[in-house]
Amino acid sequence: MPINYSKWDALELSDDSDVEVHPNVDKRSFIRAKQNQIHQQRFERKNKIDTYKYERIVNDGLLKRINALLAALQSYSPQTDKRPDDLAFQALMESTGEDDSPPPPPEGVHTHVKEAPPTYSKMMAALIDQVKTKVDEDKTDNRFEAYVAEIKVHQAKVEDLQKQLAVELETLEKEEGRKITSESIHTGFDSSFVAKADPKPKATESKKAPTKEKVQAVEVLNPHALANADGSKLGEQSSGADADVDEDEEEDDDDVEATELGKKFAQIKMGDYRTCLQYISSNPSVLAERETDGLLVLAFNSAIAGKDDFARQCVHQALLLQYCRALGKDGVGLFFKRITTKGHQAQKVFFDDVNSTFDRVRTRAREIQKQREAEDGAEGGVEQIQLHAVDPGTTINITIPPAGSEDPEVIKSRELFNAFPPGLQRALESGSLDEVNKVLGKMSVEQAEEIVGQLSEGGMLQVEEQIIDATTKEGQAALKEFEEEERQRALAENYGDPE
Repeated sequence: MPINYSKWDALELSDDSDVEVHPNVDKRSFIRAKQNQIHQQRFERKNKIDTYKYERIVNDGLLKRINALLAALQSYSPQTDKRPDDLAFQALMESTGEDDSPPPPPEGVHTHVKEAPPTYSKMMAALIDQVKTKVDEDKTDNRFEAYVAEIKVHQAKVEDLQKQLAVELETLEKEEGRKITSESIHTGFDSSFVAKADPKPKATESKKAPTKEKVQAVEVLNPHALANADGSKLGEQSSGADADVDEDEEEDDDDVEATELGKKFAQIKMGDYRTCLQYISSNPSVLAERETDGLLVLAFNSAIAGKDDFARQCVHQALLLQYCRALGKDGVGLFFKRITTKGHQAQKVFFDDVNSTFDRVRTRAREIQKQREAEDGAEGGVEQIQLHAVDPGTTINITIPPAGSEDPEVIKSRELFNAFPPGLQRALESGSLDEVNKVLGKMSVEQAEEIVGQLSEGGMLQVEEQIIDATTKEGQAALKEFEEEERQRALAENYGDPE
């Protein structure tokens, strides 16, 4: 009985040792070249299969939208009195699908394309542009029928391309399945058993350590020294709580401002929804929440500057992005479909929201303007408490009570010192009277007077006579200044103040 070897025909041995080659050809080099050829063909075939499958998926999504566009456009046939361009745009809005972005290409597919695949909205917009260009070139009398016919031409092209891809894909898959490769070998059945230990009871959640938050309390003791009573922007003089804030403390959050992308979108006029849709389709990142916040900030700044028309336009564009984002995956198409439909209830809801938001922005901007005017008018008239030596030839020295003393008076003084704000404590520890005056200048008059009284009560301020060294030039100059001040004071006591 002859042996049947046909079942091995599907094996593709790239290292077959029984291959016969020409005597002048090295057998090992020939086998190695044969291996590389088989592997390269297999790789290219697999890459083509993945590419055709991916292109068919993208074309299916595009064809679905073309069919929806054609159906929506044909439903407007009784309304041919309208401009065909507007009907095509409205049909494009209604044909928008749920998922606008095609799936990402598999690994190794379309590697020569550096940019991300275009969205279906861009594809449909490009198709409409091609159709419009073709209709304009033909200059037919019935533009509506020309639009429908040209869209059908593109529909037929995509369908024909799908058929060609299906034929090519079937041929490649048949060729791929003709040979048995290592990739087609898989485990038919496998079983294993691993004894697992009983699960341990879940441990109770550990208590979270309370997070420390820095809170800046603003205690208004001198309201006349404040330019803004609501605390939005304080004047130069504030309460003693300012002494608790480190001077080098920085804000953690960055200021919100409009990006260049948002500023360009804000330049689009209200009601030009076609341009808005094209801009969003070309720049999907403008739908981010930070762009909405940036446009509202731009509207607020414009209202403060007196540009109410541009401020309203910024509010309109900001809420447009917010509505598109809030309506879900198909929010862009759904919003523009409703806002461009005449008499739709969504128009009233949207414009009422725009008007109310703009009124709040404008009202707040007017308040800020009045507060700034009041701040400018009150600037320079704030009373402050400052420490200076009254008698010439005397100085004010700062003494800090020690912490480890057992003297009752010193302990009492130390308690007063510990009760001071940290900023005042640091100024006292520096020994500089100017630093102390800086902290006192931030306080109200009443609180500064109370602090000065506590400093005197605790013996932390001592007035001492100044010793002048007349052997130096600086000392001689100070001595002359002191003698002149004494002479002027004596004249004032004898003859009165000349003024």
